[in-house]
This record gives sequence, C-alpha cells and structure tokens, in this order.
Amino acid sequence: MPMNESWQTAEIPGPKKASLIIKPDIADAIILRAKRPIMIVGHGIIEYEVEGKKLIDCLIVLARKAKMPVVVTASTSREFTARGFEPAARMPAVDIANRLTDPEWKGLDGKEHYDLAIFVGLPYSMEWTILSGLKHFAPGVKTMTLDCVYQPNASWSFPNSTIKDWAANLKGIVSNLGD
Repeated sequence: MPMNESWQTAEIPGPKKASLIIKPDIADAIILRAKRPIMIVGHGIIEYEVEGKKLIDCLIVLARKAKMPVVVTASTSREFTARGFEPAARMPAVDIANRLTDPEWKGLDGKEHYDLAIFVGLPYSMEWTILSGLKHFAPGVKTMTLDCVYQPNASWSFPNSTIKDWAANLKGIVSNLGD
C-alpha cells in the first residue's frame, strides 16, 4: 500500500488530503508554531510497546514538553493516572471533536479556542470521521494524527508505516522538542 493512501479503501477523502509527516522535525515545527495545541488520546495507544517501553510514556513526555492539555478517552485515563500524569479532561472523542467545531468554545480552561488538535490511538474509522468533520466544520483548527496509518482528512499525518518506524518517529518528535 502506498505511503499516502487511506487505510480504509472504501472511503474517498476528497481533493484536499493530509500533508505527510516524513520526518519528526516537521511535526515539531507544527507543534511549536501552534499557539494552543491539544492532544486527544484513545485506547489504541495502550497496546503498543517498542523496545520494552510503552508508547503511552512517549506521549506523556510529548505533552509535558509541549505544555499541551491531553483529553483521554475510555480506559486510557487509568493508564495516564497510573503513570502520574493527570489528563486535562476525560470525555468521548466525539464530544471533544464536537466542541472543537464550535467557534464560541473557549477550551477546557475557558481562555481561547485551540488552533491545533493532535489525535492518536483512536479507532481508524472513528478518527477518519472526526477528522473529516473538523476539516469541513472547524476551519480554524488544524489537525495532526500521530498514528502509524495515513489519515487523509487530517491537515498532517504520518504515512503508512510499521510499528517500529512509527515508534522511532514519536521518539524523534519528543527528543527534538528539547526540555
């Protein structure tokens, strides 16, 4: 399967497709340029482990370094809390996506709207639908997916890759952000 083809072959994303994140530096630049990033994490991140380390630990470091709030879904909350990381909110992914489409919503802290939403660990078809909705109904919100499969409805997405390459990219993003 080509690097920039949808994992879900029956769906057609339209003429506007995600730009590929081919190097961790690209994701770092986007995250650092964002004024108000937010990360939405689903249960899928819990199952991945590379070199004896859970990838959820990498996301915690990323969130801390980028000083971004994390919204967790389902049983993911328990995993974050067990690692001493308190998520900014716990809610269904569809709920946070709905809030991101509302131009009047001032974020979890009541300050202002988010300009970058980073998604990782959601079921592919759910993330596809959420990203499609944000692409069409939240023009002020750029989206990035950090999953190992290409999501054409995001603004930026990793290409289709192996778990090992994906883990290396996530680790690269974290290490490039510095302290």
